[in-house]
Amino acid sequence: MLFFLSLSRPAACFTMEKTDMYNSSMVSTSHDVEESWDDEFQQLVQTFPKDKSFTGMNLYFFQGFWCPSIVLKAVISCQKHFQAFDSDILIATLPKCGTTWLKALTFSTLYRSQFARENNPLLTYNPHSLVRFIDYDFYLNDTCPDLENCTLYQPRLFSIHLPYASLPTSIKDSNCKIVYLCRNPMNTLISFWSFFSRLRGEGFEPVSLDEAFEMFCQGINEFGPFFDHVLGYWRASQEKSSKILFLQYEDLKEDINSHLKKLAMFLGVPFTEEEEKQGVVEEIAKICSFENMKDLEVNKKGAQTFGYLQETFSGKTKTFVIPREAFFRKAKTGDWSNYLTPSMVERLEKLIQEKLDNSGLTFKLFSKTSKDNEGCMSIGFNL
Repeated sequence: MLFFLSLSRPAACFTMEKTDMYNSSMVSTSHDVEESWDDEFQQLVQTFPKDKSFTGMNLYFFQGFWCPSIVLKAVISCQKHFQAFDSDILIATLPKCGTTWLKALTFSTLYRSQFARENNPLLTYNPHSLVRFIDYDFYLNDTCPDLENCTLYQPRLFSIHLPYASLPTSIKDSNCKIVYLCRNPMNTLISFWSFFSRLRGEGFEPVSLDEAFEMFCQGINEFGPFFDHVLGYWRASQEKSSKILFLQYEDLKEDINSHLKKLAMFLGVPFTEEEEKQGVVEEIAKICSFENMKDLEVNKKGAQTFGYLQETFSGKTKTFVIPREAFFRKAKTGDWSNYLTPSMVERLEKLIQEKLDNSGLTFKLFSKTSKDNEGCMSIGFNL
C-alpha cells in the first residue's frame, strides 16, 4: 500500500462537520521554502533502509523505528519546527493500542470544567476530531503550521505515535506532560491486523495472519519495533514520573475509575470531593466506554481523514478514508486467543520475556478460559 498526498484542499486545525466551532489559523510557508525542503527531503529519504509492512504500507527505517512513508516528511518537519508549551498535554501510543479510548478519556477529564456535562463534545464528534495528531493532522500538508491557537480548549491537547526518542526536542525539554498507553503485544497484533485487513477493502488480497505475525515479531510494523516503542516510554517514565504517565490498556479495562482519578491528578485537574459524590468519574467512564462510543451516531457513519491521503494496492488507487466505525471493533483484552495458534503464543511469550528482561515492566496476558469482567483470566509475567 503506497500512500501519496493530494493537496487539492488546505489543511485545517480540525476536520469536523461543524467547522465554525473552530478558528483555524494555519499559516503556510512560502513556495520557495517548500520547494527547497522538498528537494532536501527527496535526497535525505534515499539514505534510509526501506521495507514493506504487512499492511502493505511502505516503511522507512528512521531513527531506529519504521516510519510510514506517507508521514515521514511530516515527522521530520514536526521535529524541526514544533514548539511545545509547558502547558501542553501529549497522548502517545502505538497504533491500535487504545488510542481512540485514551483520547476520549483525556479530553473528557482535562476539559470537563469547560463544557456542560450534558454537552460533552464526544456526543457529537469522534475522538480523533477532538484530539488531533501533530504529524498526520498538522504537518502532513504544511511544513510550518501555526499551532498557537489551533485548539478550542486550553491547554493544548495533541496526539502522536512517535517513539519517545524521536519526539521533537521541544517536547522532551519542556514541562509539557505525556500520557502513554500500551497494550499487551498479542492483542496489539490482532487489533492491528484486523484493522488494516478491513481497510484494504474489496478487490485486494488479504494479508495472512501468519505473515503479519512474522513481521510483527521482527519489529517491522508502523512505528515499531513494538518492544522498543514501549520500553522507550517506560524507561523515560521511570526517570521522569512527573512528566510521563505510563498506562496499560489491560489495567484500565480492569479498573477504569481509579485510573481516571490517577489521570486527572497527573493532568493537574484532580476530581474534587464534590465531583466524586456527584458521580462525575463514573459518568466520564460511561461516556467514553466502548459500548457507548460505538453506539453514538457520529461513530456509526462517515469517515475520519488524517490529512488528505490516497493509497495504492498493486497499481490500483482509491481515496484513503477510515470509516469511523472501524475504530470500534471489540475492545476485549483476551481476543488474541481466538486467533493465535499455541506455537504463536509460545513464540510471543518467549519474545516478551527476552525483550522485557530486567526492565521492571510486565504485561498482563489473558486466556479465554478464565473469568474477569470480560470472561478472561490474567496470566501475567513476573520478569
